[in-house]
Amino acid sequence: MTTTSNTQNFSDVFEEMKLHGMKTPTEKVYISLSNAEDILRNALRYFLSLENREMQWLPEYEKVANWLENNCGRGIFLYGNCGRGKTILCRYAIPAILLKYTKKVVSVFDIQDINKDIDNALSKHILSLDDIGTEELSVKYGEKRMAFAEIIDAAEKNGKLLIISTNLGESDLRQRYGDRVFDRIKSTTTRVLFNGPSLRQ
Repeated sequence: MTTTSNTQNFSDVFEEMKLHGMKTPTEKVYISLSNAEDILRNALRYFLSLENREMQWLPEYEKVANWLENNCGRGIFLYGNCGRGKTILCRYAIPAILLKYTKKVVSVFDIQDINKDIDNALSKHILSLDDIGTEELSVKYGEKRMAFAEIIDAAEKNGKLLIISTNLGESDLRQRYGDRVFDRIKSTTTRVLFNGPSLRQ
């Protein structure tokens, strides 16, 4: 019996597993946009113009455009120096692009407020989290919860798409969240390092 026929045998039981309420792998969110660089340029230009700022194309944006062309079922993790457009991308440009071109709704969360309702965030399938690493540990009725650790765990287990920004570097991320969370960041997202001087004036 060939490997192909063995694989086909499991397609029937896969459907049966779902009927019985058994856990099955969740389908990942795939993005594939042609002309992604032009789309990203236009989105950045628009949202920056709302703040009376000029758009300056940075090398990091090229990597974001590559992700929009083919995300391979992974989210995107923007990290590094502040003042280089991570927040504009995370909060506005990428969510607007996905809504306009793929009809996918991105739930945007301010990481500093996420502890107010972690379970609401966990119920969403596509999330944008801006400025992780600035949030406090959630403590309610003596129960301690770390929102980002729970969300990145859910992303790995349930195929959630995460759009994340942080000013923390790799060593800071490991120190704050631990090796397990950092490994999940690597397995669920494409990481883009923002390295250079701040563009804020």
